[in-house]
Amino acid sequence: MEPVLNVSAVSMNFGGLRALNDVQMHVCAGEIAALIGPNGAGKTTFFNCITSIYEPSEGEVWFTPKAGVRTKLNGMKPNLVTAMGMARTFQNIRLFKNMSVLENVMIARHCRTKAGILGALFRPLTVRQEEKEIVERSYALLKYIGLHKWYNEQACNLPYGAQRKLEIARALATEPTLLLLDEPAAGMNPQETTELKQLVLRIRDEMDMAILLIEHDMSMVMSLAERIYVMEYGCLIAEGTPAEVSSNPQVIKAYLGEEVHA
Repeated sequence: MEPVLNVSAVSMNFGGLRALNDVQMHVCAGEIAALIGPNGAGKTTFFNCITSIYEPSEGEVWFTPKAGVRTKLNGMKPNLVTAMGMARTFQNIRLFKNMSVLENVMIARHCRTKAGILGALFRPLTVRQEEKEIVERSYALLKYIGLHKWYNEQACNLPYGAQRKLEIARALATEPTLLLLDEPAAGMNPQETTELKQLVLRIRDEMDMAILLIEHDMSMVMSLAERIYVMEYGCLIAEGTPAEVSSNPQVIKAYLGEEVHA
């Protein structure tokens, strides 16, 4: 099976700092994969490289959307990467806080709309129908995520866990092939984390979507991911199943913590 995402020898330099070094990775259709590592390991920098927020200093990023052609993403604008079918959430919540919950999801539909400037000015029937469809689809996504009761509330008034879910709904509104989640459980309590885990599984199973997540909650990672990549100081130090990674001495030393003998 051809990977949805294929990252080949990607490195990223910031002046004299090498933030990523020769990173290799692939994610297959319908797979949940995870990228873990200590703070500062380069995980978010990696997400920024594959979504074209940064252009890698070296290496190649290849993406194959559903019913699409394998395409090299290096140098492509981030909005075009999103339109191709790669969506992400951010470590720090980036909602439009003074817009309604529904509007936050609607605005993400922009990459799937056809109306241009003239359509917005003159609003013919086709544009009005498209606007109606945007509202309906956005509300349906909120219902799917479980946020529809707050559809008219300002995003800044949502509980923290609900704001995290709204970011996921906004990403789903772009109709992605690959969903990237950057620490989606950060700051959540155990109940919210359990609900999030169930939501991620539903998205993968019911929307036939590949998912790559960065996460520090090891119980969530080990129970969700089919394959785990481990990064330290910008380098991948391990790859494998949860069982293989959790028993890898290098991973235990670098991330999970060494056993201390008295």
